[in-house]
Amino acid sequence: MPTEEINQRKPTHLDSELDRLKSQIDEMGSLVQNQLKKSMLAITKLNKEIAREVIFQERRVNAEELKIDRDCENIMALFNPVAIDLRLVFASFKINSHLERIGDNAKGIARYALEMEHPYDSTLLDNLRIVKMYEVADSMISDNLLAFSQSNALLARNIFTKDVLMDEINKSSDEVIAGYLKYHPEEIITSLHLASVIHKLERIGDLNKNIAEEIIFFVEANVLKHEKEKI
Repeated sequence: MPTEEINQRKPTHLDSELDRLKSQIDEMGSLVQNQLKKSMLAITKLNKEIAREVIFQERRVNAEELKIDRDCENIMALFNPVAIDLRLVFASFKINSHLERIGDNAKGIARYALEMEHPYDSTLLDNLRIVKMYEVADSMISDNLLAFSQSNALLARNIFTKDVLMDEINKSSDEVIAGYLKYHPEEIITSLHLASVIHKLERIGDLNKNIAEEIIFFVEANVLKHEKEKI
């Protein structure tokens, strides 16, 4: 079929369904971004009301995940997509799952806020670079959503560089917390909770890396899993 004819092809019902699927993934991503933002506000500012809101909103995240899963299954059953259309549906199914798990981690962070009796030492938070970790995690979600909507594998590859920074901050956190506990042994439980928050943020970085791999698979038919040297 000539290129001009392909470019002038009328959008099919399948095209409309795939566009709608992309929009749903974007909405799911925005939802978990908001959950993560509120959970960090709850833990760094000790706001238990916001923490409860995050935990309550987790139901909506779960409901959205199930809806997108059903829509993926319906597209497969009704339209039998092939090639890049098929990869888009597969990628959406997995990206949806990764986003839901980011929401789970946000809820986990919020739960720690409910157990706090006083705010964390601001100097400790600065030394741990926990706000920086959140900012990088948030930007990774934004980049992935944009890369998916634009079918941009190059933008998705930027995620791997950002994940290196997340790993570095996570790795240095144990030493910072150990140093803090030498002078504040009474804070051992709350400090352990803070260490868990950092590990959850690092896990969110890993989940974003998984999403980036799915986007590259969708765009390039290139499976990066277990083949990081191709990046």
